[in-house]
Amino acid sequence: MITSQKGTRDLLPPETRAWNGVERTAREVFSLYGFDEIRTPTFEATELFVRSVGEATDIVHKEMYTFTDRGGRSVTLRPENTAGVARAFVEHRLAQAGGVHRLYYVGPQFRYERPQKGRFREFRQIGAEVLGPADPATDAEVLVMLFDLLGRLGFTGLSVALNSVGTAECRPAYVEALQSFFASKEGSLDEDDRRRLAENPLRILDSKNPALQLLLADPGLPSMLDFLDEDSRGHHEELLALLTASRIPFRIEPRLVRGLDYYTRTVFEVTARGLGAQDALLGGGRYDRLVSDLGGPKTPGIGFAIGEDRLLDVLPAATRAAFLAEGAPQVAVVPLGAEDVAEGLAVAGELRRGGIRAELDTSAKGPGRGIKNALKKEIPLVVLLGEEERRKGTFVVKDLAASKQGEHLRARLLEVVGALVKPAPAT
Repeated sequence: MITSQKGTRDLLPPETRAWNGVERTAREVFSLYGFDEIRTPTFEATELFVRSVGEATDIVHKEMYTFTDRGGRSVTLRPENTAGVARAFVEHRLAQAGGVHRLYYVGPQFRYERPQKGRFREFRQIGAEVLGPADPATDAEVLVMLFDLLGRLGFTGLSVALNSVGTAECRPAYVEALQSFFASKEGSLDEDDRRRLAENPLRILDSKNPALQLLLADPGLPSMLDFLDEDSRGHHEELLALLTASRIPFRIEPRLVRGLDYYTRTVFEVTARGLGAQDALLGGGRYDRLVSDLGGPKTPGIGFAIGEDRLLDVLPAATRAAFLAEGAPQVAVVPLGAEDVAEGLAVAGELRRGGIRAELDTSAKGPGRGIKNALKKEIPLVVLLGEEERRKGTFVVKDLAASKQGEHLRARLLEVVGALVKPAPAT
């Protein structure tokens, strides 16, 4: 038997209804905020990720799926999507149109890492990017939109962890202070940490080394916030004021740097109550030099990515149940004999045109089996069609939840079934 590859999985019904519900909600919210969808290739030139994500990051150093194609080109399955969006922005000269570009994406990404709960080698992300404005109001609106989306998905106790990683101009002084702090503590660093400290010291703040966590909690560890230039400090403080005015709860996390090299100024993670120690739902930040680093005009940007696999794992139960119900068949149409199938097709078609989700069951060979099949699939209503019903111009509908059934004129099909599927609201 051939099985799926390690770190990948099949998404099967009815669970895919929940995925579709989350993605539909995201598209609806993004549209309300003026975002349009962008779809980029699943593989790109390897150079794109080396230049944008950063050669010293774990993603580039350890996790990318990179191979040489038949034309001798080095290509990589995308490990994240912001770089691809920025590449498309440059390649198609979107900056020439002027204005603000609000883009979102939904799709798979690929990283070679140890599979574990909620973490896969092929994983899915929902993300958004705003290209053009550099003002803190854009940062604030992105976070307001995220709270809107997560609130609609049923998450509560939302909060933003925030930091500013400054700019390329003010960062060198902080890097020097960080290297000085760790210079006498190399005994606590593992091989990866020493590499990070030498190649890109900010990455050491992302370390998962347990021994290093104690050092990162040292109150003497330098904070990037103490090294911000005047413009970056003003940007950060105005963002905090806008979040306060928008009633978005936040907390300052001076060691938050995120895992990618292209970030400037604002970086953030959004957390939710009730998820335990791993309470982060998503992360993102500002990247004001990425587009120009890829050969385009100077174009500030900010974005985020939601790990959809993780999001579905912690989706509130009530939201999941609602999404599962939304996509479920509402009626099973059961022809009782071969000669009743044509009428079954006509009845199912009429119900569907009336907006009712109907499943045609031609395997039943009798009312008992049809009802049993519907119960197994949790379909609440069964329409039975046999020779007698065809002769009389009627149909039988059975409400499985109420254990009631009735015979009605065929001409009243939509009226009768519609009332059972969508009962009148209580007055």
